[in-house]
Amino acid sequence: MANKEMQVARGLDLQRYMGRWYEIASFPSRNQPKDGANTRATYTLNSDGTVHVLNETWSNGKRGYIEGSAYKVDPKTDEAKFKVKFYVPPFLPIIPVVGNYWVLFIDDDYQYALIGQPSRKYLWILSRKTHLDDEIYNELVEKAKEEGYDVSKLHKTPQSDPPPEEGGPQDTKGIWWIKSIFGK
Repeated sequence: MANKEMQVARGLDLQRYMGRWYEIASFPSRNQPKDGANTRATYTLNSDGTVHVLNETWSNGKRGYIEGSAYKVDPKTDEAKFKVKFYVPPFLPIIPVVGNYWVLFIDDDYQYALIGQPSRKYLWILSRKTHLDDEIYNELVEKAKEEGYDVSKLHKTPQSDPPPEEGGPQDTKGIWWIKSIFGK
């Protein structure tokens, strides 16, 4: 099963994909804070067609974040396969770390999405709102299962309503993001 080619979304409208997404569930990473909450990603289109990525999470009331950029792997195809590049450490951009970001599924209204990568070690369920209906959540889990993911590893991310304001006290460690995203 895991050997079959993963289906990815086609014809993604990047403009519509921009904005904020809340992490509803993901495969936990050993490098991510166990108590990370309110995890979210904000995407902004750059003038050169790349995407600015801001990932944030809160742990013990402190905000940890990391910024990077995403770009299409092959501009000639309509497949939603991207590479995301972050610099480690975030405040000293020297070593770029690159990972895969494949949009496996997105609904027609761009309200929820399933993100994976070819290794199948990482999976994210994202939503425009802090909560997702169980029915939709289960549909996305089912899709992931069809693509060969071990969905028993999915862990729901606590999201508060309303979500935290911008900024807030910062967590300067920040490094766990890198590893969580790329499974290093």
